[in-house]
Amino acid sequence: MTTMTDSSVREFKMPDVGEGLTEAEILKWYVEPGDTVTDGQVVCEVETAKAAVELPIPYDGVVRALHFPEGSTVDVGTSIIAVGVGDGAAAAAEPVQEAVADTPATTEAEEPKPEGRQPVLVGYGVSTSSTRRRPRKGAKDPAAAQEVSAAIQAEMNGHGPATPATPATPAAPSAGDRPLAKPPVRKLAKDLGVDLATVVPSGPDGVITREDVHAAVAPAPGEAPGAAPAAVAPAPSPAAPASYDTARETRVPVKGVRRATAAAMVGSAFTAPHVTEFVTVDVTRTMKLVEELKQDKEYTGLRVNPLLLICKALLVAIRRNPEVNASWDEAAQEIVVKHYVNLGIAAATPRGLIVPNIKDAQAQTLPQLAGSLGELVSTAREGRTSPAAMQGGTVTITNVGVFGVDTGTPILNPGESAILAVGAIKLQPWVHKGKVKPRQVTTLALSFDHRLVDGELGSKVLADVAAVLEQPKRLISWA
Repeated sequence: MTTMTDSSVREFKMPDVGEGLTEAEILKWYVEPGDTVTDGQVVCEVETAKAAVELPIPYDGVVRALHFPEGSTVDVGTSIIAVGVGDGAAAAAEPVQEAVADTPATTEAEEPKPEGRQPVLVGYGVSTSSTRRRPRKGAKDPAAAQEVSAAIQAEMNGHGPATPATPATPAAPSAGDRPLAKPPVRKLAKDLGVDLATVVPSGPDGVITREDVHAAVAPAPGEAPGAAPAAVAPAPSPAAPASYDTARETRVPVKGVRRATAAAMVGSAFTAPHVTEFVTVDVTRTMKLVEELKQDKEYTGLRVNPLLLICKALLVAIRRNPEVNASWDEAAQEIVVKHYVNLGIAAATPRGLIVPNIKDAQAQTLPQLAGSLGELVSTAREGRTSPAAMQGGTVTITNVGVFGVDTGTPILNPGESAILAVGAIKLQPWVHKGKVKPRQVTTLALSFDHRLVDGELGSKVLADVAAVLEQPKRLISWA
């Protein structure tokens, strides 16, 4: 998404990188002011609530400015980088003071504004912004600027306005304009609950300053008409967090994937009535089958492990009990039964928990499923999972056994009906053929949405998964 600010500079805005996300954090800049960029060159990496994405610039030119530092969270549609293009590219590398324009800035031709929503890197983004560019500093009348400057200086010295005929404060922006303010000032206004549209600017070219924001929340009664701005008591800043010993505590900002996961889990836990059932099962035969498949030439180069057969067992259970593969449509008051299975696999990454899914997993053979599972896991570990890969899941598997725990009570991925937790597979005493023998045993836990999955259906699904893992030949007999 780009905007022309003048004939030689383009502003590249934070695009909607998919799935209607409203903001993204700038993780890393790959360019600096003065660097030459080409069409399609990646200029930065951003993290949305779902994944990290690299952003390419859509034109050639020279970087004029980076509007936000690394670590900043930026709303979609906000300009993040200015690039000089065409004749302006050379000028970007050698700043020159502009002369006073012969004609007022208001007479310059403006580029026609497109109607409706503009195409972005992925899909379509927000509606066209109504923000107008700032007038050039050189376009102001020098005499008027000098008078305003003298008035402000006199007022700062405590003598009141120098000339009553010269307005010392610009008029507040009209309702159709977007207030002009730097990002730190916007954040201050947001923290103090101040609507920038109601603030009277005092900065050059109508820019709202920090003092303007503080003045907007300061009590008006008792204020002398000619009092200097410095005499106005600023509004109290937001309460600082309680002090703590940095050697004993570390505070980690909640953002990106972590914040999205937290919001999703809270929403799921307090929206869908969860029920969790457990079963302990002897998986010795499944473990033997895993070892045999590893020696099969058809699986050479593929990831073969117990999780592969657990995925297949759940797919068989869903085929035998298709009503479990559904979602709840609150608006329409309908249960939506899915005739496909997008099998989610919970994956822990440095950025937090993500749940990419294997599309149409029910249609894949065992070798195909092994390939899809391997690609999903490796992509997640490398941080290359796309937002699209995490959308549209129907059921999920979370393998908590890799951490050595027996099982858990998993929370549903929002919009899904069930999630299967797999515990650690351990050698335990087990009654087998009338005798106590050491066997490979694990515990499974199935959480489901009780609005659309009743106890009987949930029990059948969990029992079928356990039956397949106990007797893997059922993968054939139940196919």
